Amino acid sequence: MLGNQHFYNRTIRKVVVAFGTVFNDIYITRRTKDGNTTKEKFKVPLSYGSKEKYITRITSDPNLTKAVNAVVPRISFDMTAMSYDPSRKLPSTLRNYSANTSSTSMQAQYVPVPYNFSFSMSIYVRNTEDGAQIIEQILPFFTPDYNVTVNFISEMDQKYDMPIILDSVSNSTDYEGDMMSTRLIFWDLEFTVKGYIWPPVTNANYITQANTNLYIETQTRDTQKFTVDYANGTNYFLEGETIRNEANNITGVIRYFSNNSNGVVVADGLTKLLSAGDKIVGDVSNASFTISTLDSEPLKALIVTTTPLPNTANIDDEYGFAETITEYPNTLWRK
Repeated sequence: MLGNQHFYNRTIRKVVVAFGTVFNDIYITRRTKDGNTTKEKFKVPLSYGSKEKYITRITSDPNLTKAVNAVVPRISFDMTAMSYDPSRKLPSTLRNYSANTSSTSMQAQYVPVPYNFSFSMSIYVRNTEDGAQIIEQILPFFTPDYNVTVNFISEMDQKYDMPIILDSVSNSTDYEGDMMSTRLIFWDLEFTVKGYIWPPVTNANYITQANTNLYIETQTRDTQKFTVDYANGTNYFLEGETIRNEANNITGVIRYFSNNSNGVVVADGLTKLLSAGDKIVGDVSNASFTISTLDSEPLKALIVTTTPLPNTANIDDEYGFAETITEYPNTLWRK
């Protein structure tokens, strides 16, 4: 789909398996009349399937003389619905990374899409005591949620806590049939599992250098970059000297002057922004120029370059970082 190669992360299967595993070790003990001696203890069978399917199998054999997999007590569960969960949505541009065996590349994967999975679970028993035993082994752990850690994408080592929320509990008794028919007691539990669906895993090159750029917005700050009529000016501005525009009572400080035919000037600390046609004079150099054009683009004022140290480090190595900082006004160019 969308030009991607075939992929299958078995995400839904892992959600179903993780949910079923939570209820896979429930036992029932039966005691003597005095309640002190254990008469028998057995594990309650757990199966995947709808409630109607197991009711049919059980009621079609009221004497429970068929195969073991049709006896009660037993538990069945079924995934009934999936729905997108916008409350857990992360920015779609975020990616997870994991180093592979190559020292020049790594595996990358965009963040998963959050989905809520609805599960129905049914408990089938013939007597009230068995049902109470099973229910009391489940309810104390849901308050109302229980977290399960699942390694969804093994090659990315992406382990997520998956909350399982108990939404409701109800019970009913089936009295249909004649007086000789087997009575069945049902406990129905509804759950919401907050899981994820993962996109494909792709290869990506690792970053060997990161640049952080700081800009000065010339439209809203007291800094401007402009050109002057260099051919008709006098002298040269000195970096750090104060300049003035007497007509509009504007002052500022020279931070950069190209001192060539381009006539590029950067001034900051301006009391007001200058305009094309304004005449500016330096207090120290007595240089005088008329502004020709104004640059409305932001100025790059500082660059921080970060690289691994040593620069020969591989993805899974232990290494530090080296930073190179180039400060304003030596980087006055546009990105």
